[in-house]
Amino acid sequence: MSKRVALVTGGTGGIGSAICRELAGLGHTVVATYYPPEKEAAEAWQKRKKEKGFDIALAAMDVSSYEDCERAVGEIARDKGPVEILVNCAGITRDGTLKKMTEANWKAVMATNLDSVFHVTRHVINGMLEKGWGRIINVASVNGQRGQFGQANYASAKAGMHGFTMAVALETAAKGITVNTVSPGYVATAMTEAMPKDVLESIINSVPMRRMGKPEEIAHAVAWLASEDNGYTTGANIPVNGGLFTSH
Repeated sequence: MSKRVALVTGGTGGIGSAICRELAGLGHTVVATYYPPEKEAAEAWQKRKKEKGFDIALAAMDVSSYEDCERAVGEIARDKGPVEILVNCAGITRDGTLKKMTEANWKAVMATNLDSVFHVTRHVINGMLEKGWGRIINVASVNGQRGQFGQANYASAKAGMHGFTMAVALETAAKGITVNTVSPGYVATAMTEAMPKDVLESIINSVPMRRMGKPEEIAHAVAWLASEDNGYTTGANIPVNGGLFTSH
């Protein structure tokens, strides 16, 4: 298996961390992005990963900024080599029903969750095209497939991610590049584990498998899509949701 340069946006988050560990464990050179004001927390995260045997590089990147993504991708290419595996995993929530949703909360979620996918992918795609090889995996959400009360912004952004996946998959299918979406269901991370017990129980009871997903289960799906062996799956949306939502 060839060792590749892998960039994971939002790599210091719960799911992002598992993806970084998985790809690093396969021998890839992994770079995790973090929001620039959170440098101290990111460096502490990096230290914890190194203590467990995972050597993961960091890159400050404001994914909502086209120009900052251009800068960061350029620095990664200079220091590590061109990005060959891109995992767009950065995301935030600003929940609220539509009648209460502010323009600021709409725009913040769109900028971080959807605009970022264009910003980062746009700056790595030429290198992939020149090389004739690339793997792009967009981490969306089950709520982008089925909708969710109080998440018009989040569900729209996540649904938009897969529209982007399908279009770019068609554009690059003959060029050795695959583009796919992974749509997790409810995943056990520090954020979900902080929820009230009754809310957690309600969520678990709604999942046919009667449990939350593990971040590692999302990472396994990402790693398969990023592999040399996956040369013929492109434009797909892979559900990892315990049966919460099924579609034909």
